[in-house]
Amino acid sequence: MTTSITPDQLPDRLSTVELKPSYNIPLVLVFTGIPLLLVNAWIGGLVTIFALFLMFQSVIISLKFTATDLDVYRGDKLIRSFPYQEWENWRIFWNPVPILFYFKEIKSIHFLPIIFDPKILQICLEQRCPKK
Repeated sequence: MTTSITPDQLPDRLSTVELKPSYNIPLVLVFTGIPLLLVNAWIGGLVTIFALFLMFQSVIISLKFTATDLDVYRGDKLIRSFPYQEWENWRIFWNPVPILFYFKEIKSIHFLPIIFDPKILQICLEQRCPKK
């Protein structure tokens, strides 16, 4: 069973939680990139293209926290699973406005832009992967 939740609803550790998308970073980048087009077409174009890429990713990629791992889906297809038992550390960068999610597994390091609900992301991480 998958549930989408709001920040005022705390999930239990065993339920599967699907994070809602957050369009904050892509929108800020779009609104930054468009005026930059007037100043420098290359920089403005790159920022705008990157923003549109993140917007597209926000729509098609979803994160699901299960009882045992973090699953990454593209549409309905599971593309990667990260078992919590292999996690060594995690962090959400820049707390006032969360922009980047980092986690380290035994064999690899991962960085993801915060294109998901950052409050629920933090709640699920603290529940399922408490920092050591």
